[in-house]
Amino acid sequence: MASATTRAELKPVWVTSQSYQSIIQLQMHISIIPLLPFLVASHVNGLAHDSGVYGPSLELVHQYYDQFPTGIAVSSTGRMFSCYPLGLDANNTLYQVAELTDSTTEVPYPSAEFNYPPGGAVNYSTSPATTVNYADHLISVQSVVVDAKDRLWILDTGRATTANNTLLLSSYGGPKLVGVDLATNKVFKTILFPKDAVYPNSYPNDVRFDLRPTLPNTSGEGIAYLTDSSPEGRNGLIVVDLGTGKAWRQLDGLAITKAEPDFRAFIWGDVVDVSTGTDGIALSADGETLYFGVVSGRDIYSVPTAVLRDGSSAGRAKAVKSVTKIVQKGVSDGYETDSEGRIYVGSFESNAINVVYPGNGSVETFVRDPRMGWTDTMSIVTLGGTGNGTEGEGRGYLYFTENQLWRQERERPFGLFRVELPGGAGKVVL
Repeated sequence: MASATTRAELKPVWVTSQSYQSIIQLQMHISIIPLLPFLVASHVNGLAHDSGVYGPSLELVHQYYDQFPTGIAVSSTGRMFSCYPLGLDANNTLYQVAELTDSTTEVPYPSAEFNYPPGGAVNYSTSPATTVNYADHLISVQSVVVDAKDRLWILDTGRATTANNTLLLSSYGGPKLVGVDLATNKVFKTILFPKDAVYPNSYPNDVRFDLRPTLPNTSGEGIAYLTDSSPEGRNGLIVVDLGTGKAWRQLDGLAITKAEPDFRAFIWGDVVDVSTGTDGIALSADGETLYFGVVSGRDIYSVPTAVLRDGSSAGRAKAVKSVTKIVQKGVSDGYETDSEGRIYVGSFESNAINVVYPGNGSVETFVRDPRMGWTDTMSIVTLGGTGNGTEGEGRGYLYFTENQLWRQERERPFGLFRVELPGGAGKVVL
């Protein structure tokens, strides 16, 4: 039988003014709960916050859907070239250098044949396996640069990576510097690095050129300055006479050319252990100073180019004593200098490119964007003129690649961006 409540069991409930107020407050509290997220968001939006962007707007120039890129080089007519080192990604087997013909298309350059060594890049006849040493084929191109004469230079490390991520040693003939005439699309010079300048475990990384014929104690055909970012620790600088092909090392094994121990960077919220030595390199606008630094560190250094061009024992000793620390500039890979002497460097941890003013040792942010992370290589070009800032002259642009190098699972497409330079600045012409 169902229970029932009789009238006699009912008791009156007296509501005081105090309890009434409590009930009203409870009802208001319950009705406000669904509004809390909106109210909190409104409150936060009223606070100071980081917009994630700063400086001039980025222009997305090219998207890489196929291979993993590092370098970018742009000619005075706007032709664009990228490289895809087999030494960093075992899947980069289609081509090592390509011309970017539109916003998503890449064509092997200077030819498909030149980009593919017969039988592949690995020599399995040696034990352990090594990289092949073809002088007339590209093996693993780390950098491409257009010089002041509008010629393309290709820096081949000669070191391939296998499918299990083993970086193989090079063999003489593989590591080389190749010059291509952009007017004919033909190779005009190949410099094989001497064995005492580039070792089997060297990793020639980036390069800058000074073609002035008046440089003392040179052939008159120009000098190339390279960084060696070898993961095995044989770090330093390499100097090459483009006329004679002679090459020598500078600052070899110096502590400031090596990766800082236990160095960590923080990119897009990821904790990244970095162990790369000398990598970034740039020349001053007058060619008298070379700037360099390691990826696993935040400092940028300078050294006079005159002492670097002296490959004697005395010259090498003088070069060591001539190094100067400029400033902490952020964690960077590639560097580039404009015609006004400003040095542009990546800043991984702030999604930015910074500007270093070597004259007073100051540094400031140039541009920021959430799409920026591992800014790998930069290239400055003046399109449509000399870029000296006068009316009717061309405009200077900074091109740079974003390739997510630090990530295990990289997301395609990778990006090539450009941004206009300030104050009519353009390409350094040496």
